[in-house]
Amino acid sequence: MRVLGVDPGLTRCGLGVVDGGKGRTVACVAVGVARSPQEDELATRLLTVATEVERWMDLHQPQVVAIERVFSQHNVRTVMGTAQVSGVVALAAARRGLPVAFHTPSEVKAAISGSGRADKKQVTTMITKILGLAEAPKPADAADALALGVCHLWRAPMMDRIARAEARAAEAARTHRAKLKAAQEKAQRTQGPRTGGRTR
Repeated sequence: MRVLGVDPGLTRCGLGVVDGGKGRTVACVAVGVARSPQEDELATRLLTVATEVERWMDLHQPQVVAIERVFSQHNVRTVMGTAQVSGVVALAAARRGLPVAFHTPSEVKAAISGSGRADKKQVTTMITKILGLAEAPKPADAADALALGVCHLWRAPMMDRIARAEARAAEAARTHRAKLKAAQEKAQRTQGPRTGGRTR
């Protein structure tokens, strides 16, 4: 499976393409960032990022796009920019019929380093080792994008199993409700109509 990991950001949007093989085997295909000038208007900046992201999608042909889920921060302006870029990326993926998966920062950190509280430096160090890179990806946004790709590759099988288990449970519940309803209706037909009052 080939995954495009995206660490959304308006000034720097991290991009990383990772291939997954048997077991937990992973390999780096490409890594970089999509940048937009801070002096540009918002719409222009989003278009700049979107154009580069779409170029990566068309060039590397990922099978799924993994995006970091936006979470609450103190800087509301930063959160808004991040959320807007996430939407642009998800839209670009949808236009190409690509599934989109969102992973929280703690999920990515736990998958890569074993700790959901790891800092960016630890994540960069671990992703460099995991992918056997000659040097650490820079800036940190690029390393985070690769980490997102690897996180999805390693979590996807578990997520699929959970989804299938939930689907089976939902189907079993529907079947149980249908059988229960049928039994109640049969019981009502067997009892026949009830008459009120006393006989003399």
